Amino acid sequence: MADEASRTAFMEIQGRMIEATGKLKQVQAQMRNKEGEKKRAFLTLEELRQMSDDTNTYKSIGGSTEAHCPMSNIFDICFTGRTFILEPKPVLVAEQEKKFTDSESAIASLQTSKEYLEKQMVEIENNLKELLQQDPGLARQIMSMSV
Repeated sequence: MADEASRTAFMEIQGRMIEATGKLKQVQAQMRNKEGEKKRAFLTLEELRQMSDDTNTYKSIGGSTEAHCPMSNIFDICFTGRTFILEPKPVLVAEQEKKFTDSESAIASLQTSKEYLEKQMVEIENNLKELLQQDPGLARQIMSMSV
């Protein structure tokens, strides 16, 4: 009976480990995505700040990628297949600053989630070690299984 209880406990711990690992990978992917958004906003801000305030700037709409181009690059715009609208430079700067700060806060929140999930993983690993120490037969049985 204790053997069956150990197997049940192992299956539960294994399920928790799989779930926590999946969540951790998802949070890490979201963090990478937000880091990319933050970097794009930063680089776009760098480019915008180099332009004079009266420069005609354009915002890409309806696409997954944004582009901000001075009027001198109109030839490049015509062949991208995207729609662009004229926007004043200060509006674009404000949008990019918001994207940058929103990305920073999202990254901070995701970092908190990541740390929580990492602690949860350590706890699950400790529970697994404790279970295997209490039931060496279960440990042998698991080790004999082929992966």
